[in-house]
Amino acid sequence: MTSEHESITRFRAELGRRGGTGDVVVLPDSVHTAALAAEALGCEVGAIANSLVFDADGSPVLLLTSGAHRVDTDKVAADLGLPPLRRAAAEFVRQHTGQVIGGVSPIAHPAPLPTYLDVWLQRHPVIWAAAGHPAAVFSTTYEELLKMTDATEIEVA
Repeated sequence: MTSEHESITRFRAELGRRGGTGDVVVLPDSVHTAALAAEALGCEVGAIANSLVFDADGSPVLLLTSGAHRVDTDKVAADLGLPPLRRAAAEFVRQHTGQVIGGVSPIAHPAPLPTYLDVWLQRHPVIWAAAGHPAAVFSTTYEELLKMTDATEIEVA
């Protein structure tokens, strides 16, 4: 019997604490893109919620976006009145989320992050997002994800 990675265990505990009802699935291999995750799960790429951490002048910003979108960082920063959004370095992501790029979950971070949710995700009855590790995902709904993350709804593209 193999033991579960501690980041997945932490995620499961936080999911339960926040009232999440979805299933945590550990895939045989990490899925580095939304397309690979969708293929492994048998869903549309748009139903994959990417957790993207950006650096806004030293402050983290978490965007939960549909795997079918590319984020228009200039638009998002302007719409939210934020400094320019830059792709966050791996150490910055780990420092603010406690997780590694490719496995960042929408919850279970050391401290709350300003979080924004792509409205396009509500087109899917089931959404899949990372569960704290590159090989782990969990199922949820748009409404549940919005409630668990206390996110602000936005258009990212």
